[in-house]
Amino acid sequence: MRAFLGSMTGRVFGTLLLGILITAALTQLLADAERQRVIDEYRELHWLDRAEQLIMATEIVPQSARTAYLEVANRPGVELTEIIGGAPPPTLAPSQTEFTHALAARLGPAYQLRSVAARPSACDTALDQPVVFGLLRMKWHGTCESVAVRLRDRSELLLSVLPPRYATSPERTDYTWTIALFLASIGALAYVVAGMTTRPLKQLAQAAKDLGNDINHPPLDLTGADEIRQASAAFNAMQARIRQYIFQRTQMLAAITHDLQTPLTRMRLRLEKVSEPELQERLIGDLSAMQAMVKEGLDLARSMDTSETMQMLDLDSLLDSVCADAVDASQRVDLVGHAGMALLGRPLDLRRCLVNLIDNAVKYGHAAKVTVDRINGAARIRVRDAGPGIPATELGRVFDPFYRVETSRSRESGGTGLGLTIARNIAEQHGGSIRLVNHPEGGLEATLMLPEYYPGK
Repeated sequence: MRAFLGSMTGRVFGTLLLGILITAALTQLLADAERQRVIDEYRELHWLDRAEQLIMATEIVPQSARTAYLEVANRPGVELTEIIGGAPPPTLAPSQTEFTHALAARLGPAYQLRSVAARPSACDTALDQPVVFGLLRMKWHGTCESVAVRLRDRSELLLSVLPPRYATSPERTDYTWTIALFLASIGALAYVVAGMTTRPLKQLAQAAKDLGNDINHPPLDLTGADEIRQASAAFNAMQARIRQYIFQRTQMLAAITHDLQTPLTRMRLRLEKVSEPELQERLIGDLSAMQAMVKEGLDLARSMDTSETMQMLDLDSLLDSVCADAVDASQRVDLVGHAGMALLGRPLDLRRCLVNLIDNAVKYGHAAKVTVDRINGAARIRVRDAGPGIPATELGRVFDPFYRVETSRSRESGGTGLGLTIARNIAEQHGGSIRLVNHPEGGLEATLMLPEYYPGK
């Protein structure tokens, strides 16, 4: 869940979901407020009608029977009571309320109505109104007051307009399923929109990853919105330019190598005629170093090319073959372990990668111990030598082209500083990695990680 929320899809989903929830809550809050306003207006009109009828009917009833009549006629919301003689008159408000003014207009000038300053005690206990499916409560602000009424026969009455006994209706409504369905609906909508928004970006990211593994990967389809098509077209153009650049570089190096082979061969033939053995040996050694540098330079360029077809390979068979060839070449190489997994790769490139790691271990450590196992869905191939290792500060730099820890390029150690660079390029093209560490028990250990092949993935 944490990884999902940390992704772009999760952030878009969270933003959309939060925005929809806030918008829906505000909309529902406004709708509830408007509904309550309409209900209050209707209730006030009803109270005006009820108060008018009650006052006029009470005036017809003889004074001796008014108390009994009002006990029967009073209903919740509007109550009319007599002011018994001798009781202190209520304190009047300095101005008329809207309700008092509207009721006086209905009854006419023959009746005297004045707003009372003190409100009925029931006004302070009015129930709050539920809003937003009952998740929030809104304070009730309807009409609640007392009105002093003087009839045409000079009788004094007190009219009380009281709040409703229930916030909405006597029956309590359970909105649990409504809220759950609402949240599920907007959650699904937000997820679909987030997926639609981030899917093109994921496709571009996957295309960039595929480009790193295979420069000849098919171009992106120009589909979707105008902006996505423009980005896809720009990506395809970039891929074509990179592919053309690599092709031209490889062709250039191949041409240089081919053109250098002839003069180098002539030089070697002429060196055979040198009479002084020591000078002849030095010159032939320098010439051999030049030929090796030209050859490895071409190998480096080819390691960036991905024209070879990807195939499903058995890693154990490939390792057995490479190690057997090394033993046949009188190299001290031991193979330990069994991966039991398949890889999707280029056979010649992977063979070159393994050969370079083993040759590097044998060259500087005089022996190579190759250990293979399977960890977290990937193959782990460790090549350890018996040499002195290298300084920790140099571990990252040895992958740079033409860089060697040993400053002198002597014939005894040999090498051009391109073997590890070529091996890393091949590993990265197969979605893997190479890491060098100094083993605690001595020697340098190179760890090659290659992902497993899953059909249909």
